[in-house]
Amino acid sequence: MPRINNGNVGKAKDFKGSIKRLVKELNQFKFLLIISLVLAVFGAILTIFTPNILSNLTDKIKDGLVVNTDNITLIFDKISENVDKDKLVNVIKYDLSDKNIDRVMELDYINDSDKDIFNKFISSKDKNIFDLPVSILNEILVDNDNICVSDQISFINIIKSNDNIIFLPNNIIKLTLKDINVDGSLISVSDQLELINIVKETNGNNDLLYGMIDSLPDSIYDVIKPKMDMNNIKNLTIILVCMYLCSAIFTYIQAISMTDIANKFAKKLRTDIALKINRLPLSFFDRNTTGDILSRVTNDIDIIAQSMNQSLATLVSSVTLFFGTLIMMFITNPIMAITSIVSSFIGFVIMFIILTKSQKYFEQKQRELGNLNGHIEEIYSGLNVVKTYNGKYLALDEFNDLNKKLCNANRKSQFLSGLMHPIMAFIGNFGYVAVCIVGALLVMNNKITFGVIIAFISYVRLFTSPLSQIGQSMTNVQNTAAAGERIFEFLDEREMSDESNKKKHLDRKDVKGKIEFKNVSFKYEGNENPTIHNFSAVANRGKKVAIVGPTGAGKTTIVNLLMKFYEISSGDILIDGVSINDLTRENVHDLFTMVLQDTWIYEGTVKENIVFNQKNVTDKKIKEICKIVGIDHFIKTLSNGYDTILNNNESVSAGQKQLLTIARGMIKDAPFLILDEATSNVDTRTEELVQNAMDKLSEGKTSFIIAHRLSTIKNADLILVMKDGNIIEQGTHDELINLNKFYSKLYNSQFKL
Repeated sequence: MPRINNGNVGKAKDFKGSIKRLVKELNQFKFLLIISLVLAVFGAILTIFTPNILSNLTDKIKDGLVVNTDNITLIFDKISENVDKDKLVNVIKYDLSDKNIDRVMELDYINDSDKDIFNKFISSKDKNIFDLPVSILNEILVDNDNICVSDQISFINIIKSNDNIIFLPNNIIKLTLKDINVDGSLISVSDQLELINIVKETNGNNDLLYGMIDSLPDSIYDVIKPKMDMNNIKNLTIILVCMYLCSAIFTYIQAISMTDIANKFAKKLRTDIALKINRLPLSFFDRNTTGDILSRVTNDIDIIAQSMNQSLATLVSSVTLFFGTLIMMFITNPIMAITSIVSSFIGFVIMFIILTKSQKYFEQKQRELGNLNGHIEEIYSGLNVVKTYNGKYLALDEFNDLNKKLCNANRKSQFLSGLMHPIMAFIGNFGYVAVCIVGALLVMNNKITFGVIIAFISYVRLFTSPLSQIGQSMTNVQNTAAAGERIFEFLDEREMSDESNKKKHLDRKDVKGKIEFKNVSFKYEGNENPTIHNFSAVANRGKKVAIVGPTGAGKTTIVNLLMKFYEISSGDILIDGVSINDLTRENVHDLFTMVLQDTWIYEGTVKENIVFNQKNVTDKKIKEICKIVGIDHFIKTLSNGYDTILNNNESVSAGQKQLLTIARGMIKDAPFLILDEATSNVDTRTEELVQNAMDKLSEGKTSFIIAHRLSTIKNADLILVMKDGNIIEQGTHDELINLNKFYSKLYNSQFKL
């Protein structure tokens, strides 16, 4: 059986078996459970896709904040398309007269290789002026209208190097420029020339161009100025909002559904346990403590309900989120995905190391807490003794020692557990830094856009968060399995035998009152020797039978067998000649009034406690019984008399509680009466009053009295003296005293000093 420590259950012995049993028990909620888990998965999936939508939205907004470089390129492309290159060639004018050729050939600063090229050019039929070196061009070119030789040489160099013709001198390029239309904006020749001059000044540097953007002509500025694509931004925003909204709705419905399932399942388990308790034999309660049984009903069921409500859907959504995020990261960009995983993995390794180191301190903390609680409970339960012997300083010293040990263990465990939050924050922040650095490098190399960095910042959070949630959920699942195992162990306990086939019934109004024990033997479960063996006795109608003997003789066991709390091992018990084996337990219980040594008062009025489970009892009858018992005067002194609610606020002694339970027993008009040490908690005068009342009440009824104070059973019609599970003497008080045997010694021992 799993061990309980301070409200926490240990690990399940059969984890898989417990989980399978829980799933089986949840079968009636499977439809709602499946819906909840599916909604949890859908909510996680929507969360996984939102970073990519956010990435696209970021890129669209970014594009709307920067110069439209695509349109700048488009303008220059159109300028290049409109330039008539053939016409531009006509701007070159050269002198190839014989006189000039001879002059050039005689120039000393022109080297022989250039002169050879010039000779080939002269003798060639297809003269290509672009093949000549600059030294020759400087000598043969002549000014052409407003185009000087240097401009002509610049034009030739640009053509030869295949550079953009927009870098031609203005007096050359403007000869063939025409107005162009870009995105519905008409750009004149002069505006084109102005743009060309600005580009020349910036030498194609976009950063410098951005600084001069305001000085561009209006026709060009309208084309290249930052412009938001509001339609796309609006659509992406609507999609993103809808995804977040759907995810929130799914999560809300899932949470409501799981709460409903958890509460209904807890209600079902509590109902099953409550019904089970009524079907369990007393032997089960002999083997198990009351605290353990209550823990199953409260603590264990609460653990299952809380785990189902908080952990089941979280576990499913976290697993979906973890693997979904992992896949989406690699789809978006493998390099960034590896960066995110590695950065997070480093942090989780650190966290795992700390967890392994801190576990022993948590165990020590629980152990020291148990020691301290045990000491406090022990001291306060015996507070009168501690004060009487002036032991408060000794108790305080021990308390301080235990408190110090708990403080040290708690400090270490809390310190290490307190590191978890900053470590998780470090994991996230370290991941953000790594993503930003690697992402910036990739953006510089045009491998990704800026929006991808934004997406991965979200992915880092989505990747790290599920890991801690999965760990916590698995811990809760372990506790759930252990709690479920304890509950199912209880529900699977062997029940009392089925009595649906027993048809005989004794009406308590018609019962004559004779009870006969025939060779009854009984052995408690787990004991080697029988507690009762070959017990035989007869209790005739209207007789008062007292059962006495030393502790452990079997007195209470006989009564429990008579009430069918236990099944006899052999022999038989007859009520008016009918075997109790042929009667149902309910029928047998209905025939007896039983007052126990231990009082049981629940929070209710005095009247409700006396009438307990009896119907049609008048106030007059209640007061008559209370007067007979001798408790009527006490009840009238209470704040509201018979309507006073009994709780800790009312001062009711143990003896007064016993009198209330005796009155409760008297109110039930049953043919048999059992008093198990019923007068042990009352004083001698009250005992005399109760004895007189019991004599009147027992007239015509068969009574069984178990007593250690033998003075209370002197007037019994038959006294059964038990020892070691059998009757060793029987008779009236006087007869047994005259025998001068065991009973006589037992009776006289009460008066020895």
